[in-house]
Amino acid sequence: MVSGGVQHGGMARTGTGAGGGARLMDCAVTGCALDGTRLRKARVLDSVLTGLRGVGTDLAEATLRDVEVLEARLGGAQLYGAVLERVVVRGGKIDYLNLRQARLRDVVFEGCVLVEPDFGGARLERVEFVDCAVRSADFTAATLSDVDLRGAVELGIAGGVGRLSGAVISAAQLLDLAPVLAGELGIRVEG
Repeated sequence: MVSGGVQHGGMARTGTGAGGGARLMDCAVTGCALDGTRLRKARVLDSVLTGLRGVGTDLAEATLRDVEVLEARLGGAQLYGAVLERVVVRGGKIDYLNLRQARLRDVVFEGCVLVEPDFGGARLERVEFVDCAVRSADFTAATLSDVDLRGAVELGIAGGVGRLSGAVISAAQLLDLAPVLAGELGIRVEG
């Protein structure tokens, strides 16, 4: 069920709970509850989404271009196979974000908390993490290019640490990740 306010300067087409293929262009969406909402293959363009909240939102294979997501509180959001271009996610908390097989280009995660985000098989290009906590991230089979993790105030990698080629991390993050990297390389550390 979708509830909240939508203001738009372009076209908006949504349903109540099922909005597959919906298009939101030049919209300001504020305070919407997206529990169980199905927006598979939706296109969200040139929009600002503020205060979204919900569990189990399905945005699989959606396109988000020139979008700001502000102060979201989401759990189990499904964005697998999605395309995110020029997207800023600022503030809020997103648990169990599924970005498997997604393509992220020119994306910034800023001041937010990401708990167990799944980037498995995703392509990340020019993605930056600024003042955010990234907990138990999975990068299995991901491809990274110009990904800046240095600004993450907390960086935990649960899987795919060997796929971090193409990312830049700080010296302190390297020390924190040393046990995971050693394990990935089969290095035994003693003493």
